[in-house]
Amino acid sequence: MNKILLSAIVGLITLSFMQGAETQNQPEAGRPAPDFSLTTSDGSQVSLKDYRGKWVVLYFYPKDFTSGCTMEARNFQRDLAKYQDADAVILGVSVDTAQSHKDFCAKEGLNFKLLADPDAKVSTEYGSVMDYKGAKLASRNTFIINPQGEIAKVYTGVKPADHSEQVLKDLGELKKG
Repeated sequence: MNKILLSAIVGLITLSFMQGAETQNQPEAGRPAPDFSLTTSDGSQVSLKDYRGKWVVLYFYPKDFTSGCTMEARNFQRDLAKYQDADAVILGVSVDTAQSHKDFCAKEGLNFKLLADPDAKVSTEYGSVMDYKGAKLASRNTFIINPQGEIAKVYTGVKPADHSEQVLKDLGELKKG
């Protein structure tokens, strides 16, 4: 019974997050991906252009240490070797601080980069920001970016449970070309 109640609450929260995200315009497939430079969980700076020549899975998520975000991150970590085999990198973005990302990575054993976007500038450029109780959070959207730096696929209102499998499947199709 508690699991059903918890699922209903998570669903309502996710729905409220998604409602704010639906009114934004995300960069479209076939367009250049907006470049950025953000701080990683290890304190270094990363720019999108650093990954030219590779496929990039750029995923936006609301908050470290929350149930849906933890599930999504764990699933990307579970499938990390498959992404590496596909010559793809995973970059997660939220408005949390680099220190929060460092703690989240340590707790969950994450071996991919989480990027801090505390002013929500990059989240906004990607049409992936929402207001939640007066605070700006990243909304749950993902972008596959091809080796030329163009948006190849856009996912909005992502469901964390099966998202990584879907991204891997679509990445395989995109690579076939």
